[in-house]
Amino acid sequence: MEPRWDRTEGFRGDPLDDSLWIPDYLPHWTTPERSGARYRFTPAGLELLIEHDQHAWRPLDGDFRVSHLQTGEFAGPLGSGVGQHRIGRDLRVVTERTMRRLWAPQRSGAVEVVASATADPTCMLGIWLVGHESTGPDDSGEICVAEVFGDKVTPASSLVHSGIKAHHDPRLTTDVRDVALAMDATEPHTYGAAWDAEGVRVTVDGVEVYASRQVLSYPLQLMLDLWEFPRGPREATAYPKRATLHEVRLRADD
Repeated sequence: MEPRWDRTEGFRGDPLDDSLWIPDYLPHWTTPERSGARYRFTPAGLELLIEHDQHAWRPLDGDFRVSHLQTGEFAGPLGSGVGQHRIGRDLRVVTERTMRRLWAPQRSGAVEVVASATADPTCMLGIWLVGHESTGPDDSGEICVAEVFGDKVTPASSLVHSGIKAHHDPRLTTDVRDVALAMDATEPHTYGAAWDAEGVRVTVDGVEVYASRQVLSYPLQLMLDLWEFPRGPREATAYPKRATLHEVRLRADD
């Protein structure tokens, strides 16, 4: 029997569906010109881009650039240290945002993302489920569905980083693993996760690659992105860098 999905996103063309997607990476911690995604619609789906003139997300945290979609956002007032996904240094809210939970199941759900990564050695495709944190700062854990680093991708095999990251949740233990798979991640593959009161299961093309009995019983939002970690000078001829989101399937069980 085919799985039941509440919603399927095929990225069929402009405009991006703002009832589901926020095209900014953690915009409260930085400024709009740094958080905004670069992307374009193609016949294959939504192509996330890193372009030569793109700004670093937050220079205090390094030179990385990111084009990103997320299904929720939460932050405190301007100048506060309150906000979701506290991953940087000396974080303060510099851009006020309205709290939104566009898709963030409370206790259980499932997702599948059909995506093509890049073999660019400076880039990573990221697929994460991250605590929305509007229910409290401890509710910050992450299901790392997949991190696919371009320098670990070949035509014959690819390394997929999957697992659980505790972040600021004292109830969780960080447990992430590198899984070597006989596939070319630059081709479309399906990265999935399901979670409930029994634990977490992560799959690639329907095959389980990670499982845990740890429980994340609070709202989780989906985050999809292409990161660039520049190494040396950024030559204009090397851009844009690309990864493609072909389809996203979502189910909230509560």
